[in-house]
Amino acid sequence: MVQTNQVSIGDNNSMDSPPTEENSKKIEEIGKMTALTQEEIISNTKTVTQGLETLKNDHYQILNGLISTMKTIKRESGETNLIEEKTNILKKSLETIELGLGEAQVMMALANHHQHVEAEKQKLRAQVRRLCQENAWLRDELANTQQKLQISEQRVVQLEEEKKHLEFMNEMKKYDTNESQGTTEEKETPDSTSQTLDLGFPDDDDEPNNPEVLSPSQPSAMAQAASGGYEIPARLRTLHNLVIQYASQGRYEVAVPLCKQALEDLEKTSGHDHPDVATMLNILALVYRDQGKFKEAGNLLQDALKIREKTLGADHPAVAATLNNLAVLYGKRGKYKEAEPLCKRALEIREKVLGKDHPDVAKQLNNLALLCQNQGKYDEVEHYYRRALEIYQKRLGPDDPNVAKTKNNLASAYLKQGKYKFAEVLYKEVLTRAHEKEFGKVDGDNKPIWMQAEEREENKGKNKDGSQMPEYGSWHKAAKVDSPTVTTTLKNLGALYRRQGKYEAAETLEECAMRSKKNHEKSKLHVSSQHKQ
Repeated sequence: MVQTNQVSIGDNNSMDSPPTEENSKKIEEIGKMTALTQEEIISNTKTVTQGLETLKNDHYQILNGLISTMKTIKRESGETNLIEEKTNILKKSLETIELGLGEAQVMMALANHHQHVEAEKQKLRAQVRRLCQENAWLRDELANTQQKLQISEQRVVQLEEEKKHLEFMNEMKKYDTNESQGTTEEKETPDSTSQTLDLGFPDDDDEPNNPEVLSPSQPSAMAQAASGGYEIPARLRTLHNLVIQYASQGRYEVAVPLCKQALEDLEKTSGHDHPDVATMLNILALVYRDQGKFKEAGNLLQDALKIREKTLGADHPAVAATLNNLAVLYGKRGKYKEAEPLCKRALEIREKVLGKDHPDVAKQLNNLALLCQNQGKYDEVEHYYRRALEIYQKRLGPDDPNVAKTKNNLASAYLKQGKYKFAEVLYKEVLTRAHEKEFGKVDGDNKPIWMQAEEREENKGKNKDGSQMPEYGSWHKAAKVDSPTVTTTLKNLGALYRRQGKYEAAETLEECAMRSKKNHEKSKLHVSSQHKQ
């Protein structure tokens, strides 16, 4: 009975003997050759673990059986060598099985750790992508901020230059928006629709005999602007005159709808491409311009220009007038480069049609000179002003107001270049001519105001006894001459004297300019009251 148990136990043990080390290496090599995926390895490891657990339990059962048999044989004093040998073999197999189970557990732990590491890796990659996106966004924000900073710095430099220029202009006190002198500074009041915008140089809107006039103080001139050389239809004449009247009074809220109605009626009867339509477009454009609606005015003038070029020809004076008004509009918006070619083309048309020494050519030269002056082209500026001055003196005479205006314009250009002596000569010429026109040729006792101002400057320290300075000329004391050009010239020369430190001379001219201005305002009020009566 015992022998049978021993044999059967030995057979079982031989059948379930653990694999040798050589077999394990072979199994590992086979595993490498199969190139299993991580999931497959983990799954197979779990299966092997379960098998090893079962095998271990079986070995423990056999081992317990052998130990019980060995104890029974020892009690009976039998031979136990074979059973002890089998028992040792089982113990070694159990050790190998437990080692395999330990390795499997290590592999499972490593697999779990690997999965955790992979999860952390993916998380870190997502964070890296997010950081890269944020970094790119921050780079874009930094680039935009740097660009804005650069623009702001350029703007600051520009504003500093403008501030210096304005401080100089304030010191010179030579520009006045209330004077229609054609001086070079551009004054705009786009926020006030009750005032007209003064570009700073004489344009087609300042002359009553010009075919493109729009001046609130000259309704008759505006009527000529509307016609442009064409007869207004009788059925539209009343409406047309109302537009002119309301615009001259600054009542644009009434003038604009009336003008649009007149335009609509003309287009219905004559079609869009008709000179009368161009005239009404020009009228509405100039009304918009005085309201500060420059974009709308520009579109209307462009339309009027196309119609006139198509119906009247490219070299018609009305085309030149429209070009000039468009150039003036661009000038008011500071687009001097865009305005210059328009002004040059208007000049070419007027030279071709009217002749090179016509007063309208001189007026166009004045406008072109100012556009060049705003771009710093002073050589061209002087050339245009000199030529305009020559035309005015030749065709209109030395006493024509345009002569004094042009000299003031040229003097202003000299001031911007720092050529104060040249400017001073021109201002003195204007004042001397005004004096001679009123009191005759200058001699020892008949001196213009600037001479008397300089004498007062020279003698300011000689009256130490407190006696007053001798009176200067009656014309200047009474401010008899109320020409706006002369008044502006007095102020400009006075500012120039003050810059040179000649304060007594400057005060003399400034006092005279103030009296002249007050006298001019009184005259305007007197004329206005007569009209009301």
